[in-house]
Amino acid sequence: MKKLFLMMSAAFFSFYGMAQESQRQSKKEIRRQRINAIIKQEEEGVIKYRKHTAFGIKLTTDGYGGFLEIGRAQSVKKGLNFQFEITERKHPKEEKHQFNYSNTAPIIYGKMNFFYPVKLGVQQQFLLGNKSNKNGVSITGNVGGGLIAGLLRPYMIEVQRADGSTEFVKYDASDSSFIKDENYVGGPNFGTGWKYLKVTPGVYIKPALRFDYGKYNEVVSAIEVGLIGEFYTKKIPQMLEQKQKQFFFSAYVSLMFGKRK
Repeated sequence: MKKLFLMMSAAFFSFYGMAQESQRQSKKEIRRQRINAIIKQEEEGVIKYRKHTAFGIKLTTDGYGGFLEIGRAQSVKKGLNFQFEITERKHPKEEKHQFNYSNTAPIIYGKMNFFYPVKLGVQQQFLLGNKSNKNGVSITGNVGGGLIAGLLRPYMIEVQRADGSTEFVKYDASDSSFIKDENYVGGPNFGTGWKYLKVTPGVYIKPALRFDYGKYNEVVSAIEVGLIGEFYTKKIPQMLEQKQKQFFFSAYVSLMFGKRK
């Protein structure tokens, strides 16, 4: 009886192993067929997908940020990209000064507001050059624009009062008693100023070139370079004693990662 049980157990595990191996081979075969089909499409110069989702980071000539993109194919060579983006724009005259307080943030003299453009827009995408092989690079031209909510967070610094207490106040260079260095304790932290947040609306346009080097076109691995023009309904106060602007022009480069279906 014991030998029979062992023989039956061995047969069961052998059959189970064969079934598992067959299943793994079946999955490998399905993937191989799918990759072969994609390679054939690439060789024929035709790559078709329904949608993609990607995220990325962006460096601009005056700041940095991140974004989320959802794309929908309209045809083999055209598509629409819906984008949500948050950046921080720096003023070229910003200069940090560190005081003797080791645990405090540096101060930027004359800075009035942190400036965060939040963009919601759409881009039309055109295929300019397809991949010549699975390790090639496809090139697309993108042009579009959308709406901006320009968030202004007051730049608040920590000062020491006559009684020795400290508090965060809005920077005011017009107050002669306020700008004395001995009054400064440190710069703002990320939590200051949000309750005084103001919004200035605007619009933007953005032409760009995208270079996608993702294998088999299943994944989005791309570098995008482009230009951004932004126009706001009123001038943006970033720095004291500096010209305030309504129109901003910048160049950018971004890295993108995502998947296609």
